[in-house]
Amino acid sequence: MGIKHNRRLLAKVWLLLVVLLIIGVTVSGCYGTSKTVGWSGAIIADDTLFLASVEGKLIALNTSDGGRLWEVPLGTSSVAVYGTPAVAGDLVYVGGYNGKVYAISSSVGAKRQVYPVDDNLEPIVSGVVAAGGRVYFGCSDGKVYALNAAELYQEWEFPTRDKIWSTPVIDGETIYIGSFDRKLYALNAIDGSKRWEFETGGAIAATPVVYNNTVYIGCFDRYLYAVDANSGSLRWRSAVEAGKWYWAKPMAYNNVIYAPNLDGKVYILDANSGGEVTGAIDLESPISSSPVVVGDKVIIATEEGEVYSLDTTSHQKSLPLIDVREEMGDIAKNTDRKIYAPLSADNGVVYIHAQTSKQDVLYALNARTGVTLWSLSLTIE
Repeated sequence: MGIKHNRRLLAKVWLLLVVLLIIGVTVSGCYGTSKTVGWSGAIIADDTLFLASVEGKLIALNTSDGGRLWEVPLGTSSVAVYGTPAVAGDLVYVGGYNGKVYAISSSVGAKRQVYPVDDNLEPIVSGVVAAGGRVYFGCSDGKVYALNAAELYQEWEFPTRDKIWSTPVIDGETIYIGSFDRKLYALNAIDGSKRWEFETGGAIAATPVVYNNTVYIGCFDRYLYAVDANSGSLRWRSAVEAGKWYWAKPMAYNNVIYAPNLDGKVYILDANSGGEVTGAIDLESPISSSPVVVGDKVIIATEEGEVYSLDTTSHQKSLPLIDVREEMGDIAKNTDRKIYAPLSADNGVVYIHAQTSKQDVLYALNARTGVTLWSLSLTIE
């Protein structure tokens, strides 16, 4: 009994240590600073791109040339943002590591609402999702929240048994979200009641993907799971065990699941069976950024700054479309250069949010040719 207890304790300590290494910026700053430094993804709506900078500002850019339309500080001090904002109507919603959700006018950048008004939740690492007149997000306090989108007051909350970093996914009137309590949950989007839960073999930080009435999720036990979206029953667990944890959201295309892993490989699995379609593609650097599908290509970024195009027919990788270490030139020499943020895509253009110790840069890349259309430093020096 004592041996089993010690093993469980060691496993928990190891999990905590590795998590702190993965998101070290939330503890001491992976760039040698004492403040938290986020890696916001970007969302595009009506030819405008919205994302948060490492300085804690929500920025609106023109997608054609990267011109700044407006920017607004989220707080009186720098607020780290790890998730992707959401847009609904004339509002942009973003969750901060300071435990607040902000609603900001998408047209002029004026703050409209904040939740909670007089207090703070635990840190929000999850991205926010807006649908059906509500804003949904997970929180480090282990709860899923639903806020009224217009007034930003709470409509309901659902508790899990551990922290939530996974971003919720909405399909119809159902929310799918993972928790560190090792479970994938399906919730009624209207009232938050639980439809089902499915237990995996490890904590879940990744965002699920819903495809062909199936929810696909990777977790810290190094396996990818396919779960029936209606019943919550297991369809399959991946035939191959990955070398490390699944952190990035998998992508589904043409009945194939593309699952990047922190071991630097992209696992290519049959969506129906979980068997390997072909051997994993090794990109030789951890992958925590969620990929995107553009046309018949899967675009994938490694932590070390290389972006690849993976052909979905031949399953061959391209030469790097871009290497942010080269693009940043002298800025990136002898410094950390990382891509943690999820990729975004619109009209054949991929948007890449990359960082070094001195720069916070957004790139717009032609997904077919690999040509950098424009780049913009988000850091005001």
